[in-house]
Formats: sequence, structure tokens, C-alpha cells
Amino acid sequence: MSKRSNTVKKILVTGGCGFIGSNFIRHIIDKDYFVCNLDKLTYAGNLDNLKGIEGRKNYKFIKGDISDAKTVEGIILKFDVDIIVNFAAESHVDRSILGPEIFTKTNVLGTQVLLDVSRNCWSRKGYKGKRFVQISTDEVYGSLGKSGKFKETTSLAPNSPYSASKAAADLLVNAYRQTFGYPAIISRCSNNYGPYQFPEKLIPLMIINAISNRKLPVYGDGLNVRDWLYVEDHCSAIEAMIRKGKLGEVYNIGGNNECQNIKVVKLILKELGKPLSLISYVADRLGHDRRYAMDAGKIMRELGWRPKHRFEKGLKDTVRWYLNNKDWWKKIISGEYQQYYRKIYKGR
Repeated sequence: MSKRSNTVKKILVTGGCGFIGSNFIRHIIDKDYFVCNLDKLTYAGNLDNLKGIEGRKNYKFIKGDISDAKTVEGIILKFDVDIIVNFAAESHVDRSILGPEIFTKTNVLGTQVLLDVSRNCWSRKGYKGKRFVQISTDEVYGSLGKSGKFKETTSLAPNSPYSASKAAADLLVNAYRQTFGYPAIISRCSNNYGPYQFPEKLIPLMIINAISNRKLPVYGDGLNVRDWLYVEDHCSAIEAMIRKGKLGEVYNIGGNNECQNIKVVKLILKELGKPLSLISYVADRLGHDRRYAMDAGKIMRELGWRPKHRFEKGLKDTVRWYLNNKDWWKKIISGEYQQYYRKIYKGR
């Protein structure tokens, strides 16, 4: 590492084999970073997401848990890590309803380990040039009414075990900033979509079911509203925070693409030329938030970031990716995934 240029930043990406993490690594791998990817490879962590990256000289994969302090410390010291971007998380609301414990362990205690270990390592030489980016979610704000948008100053009001665990992690990050002067930034994004998304989430689930001529399970009346953000736009926003973000700040990231779930499903069916009769309304999710919408004005004004992808175009590109990458998702939807799918949707 000592032979590397001083302009090369060493970045630890946790959860880099997941959906957003792997897209972020692909986004930055050709830029001035050495990337260390720490991933436990749970059900949603997939080495296939980074095919073609493995042999790069500025990339290193390490299988491990963010809750393992010795592993985290070894990586930070060995690779002289400057930046940590924490994607590692249990992230699916339905799974958090089935089993909240792992969400608390990974999302809260795992974040606390990352904060403690990096603080102890970094404080030996000072925090100059260091930063920790906590990847959070709009779900920590709870549910919106028919009008208005979430601002960074909106009170936290999570309604699921998943969002509660992410809110707790955010509060820890802020506490370390206020107590220790720790160099942290928090990003809160709206619903992401795009390539490599695990098929338990709405858009890939509906695309794959439609391709396979299976019923498309829609919760409740399907009128829940989400603000959709193409994953590449999210990655560019994170890079802007790394390069120009102000320490101690929270930045909302949204795509300005509000859409009802049922409309998303119908757009997918239209794109694939499939009948509306594949739609199957099922019992609603427990504690299902009605609407999310993000005010991303702060990151636009202060960091000059803008989303580039309109939802209709991004959705078409996403459908095309899943059509062209059947081998990728067919591996995933066998085995454990089928057991989970039956547990969530059977009899609803």
C-alpha cells in the first residue's frame, strides 16, 4: 500500500456484495479508490454481483461480519482505510416482521462495532481525511400523509422492526459525532431499483414472476406510494457525499419519482407484454407505511447532485437487465428463497 499514490483513497465498503453495495463498487472502481469489500455473504450477498471485478489490483474482497471487531480492526489497519461506507444491513421489512432479532444485531450492534473500532484506529493519527458514511433509509421517518415530503429535519418515527433498527443506528452515528467529534455523514435514500436487486423486493419480484407467468402478489389495495431512485443515481450521490459532504450532516436522496405500487406493477406487465390478470391482491403487510417522498433539495443545493434517471426509462432498463440475466436470478430463486416465498405469500 505504501507504493500507492497519496491521491488514492482507501475505502472500506461493508455489504459490498449486496444490491446497492455492489452497484456502488462498480461505480467507483475505475476512480481514485482502493476498495476493500467486507461482506458476510448472507442470503442477499452474492459474489456474482461483482463478476469481472475480482481480479482488479485496486479491489480486495474479505468475507466477514461487521460485528466482528477483530476483523474490522485488521482491515482498517492493514489497508490504512480512509473512508467507510456502511451498506451492511438486514433490509427487508417482511423478514424483520418474521424475525426482528437479526435486524437489531446487524443494523444496530454491527454499526456500533464499526463506529467503535474505526474511532479507536483513526483517533491515533487524528480524523483528518477520514469519514464514515452511514447508508440509511427514508423508512426511518415513518409514513407520510397525502402531501408533503420528508426533510432532513423530519422527526424519526419508524414503524417496522427494520426501520426501527436503522433509526437506532442513525442515532448512534449522530451520538458518536456529537460526543467524540467522529467524522460521520448520514444518507437517507428512497426506494432503490435497478440491476442486481435481490428478488424479494417489489420490482425484481414482479419482473421475475411476470417473466415466469406467475401471479404477482400486491399488498392491500396497491395504492401505497414510494419515491423510486435508480441505484446508479444513489451511487453518484454517495460519491458526492464522500468528496464534498459536510461532516455531521444528514442528506436525503430521492429520485423525485413518486408512484403507487399498483402502477409500478402495471408498467412492468406492459413492458413485458403480460396480462393484468397476473395481478393477485393479497393481505396487506403488517404496519405497512402508506407513502414515502423525499425532499432532496439539500444535497442538490449543497453538493450539486441531481438524479439523472426518469422512472419510466429506468424501469425499462431494469426489466431489460432481468430479461438478459436470467442465469443470475435463477440461481437465487431456488432453495431457501422458495421456502421464504411460501412463508410470506402462501394463504394470503
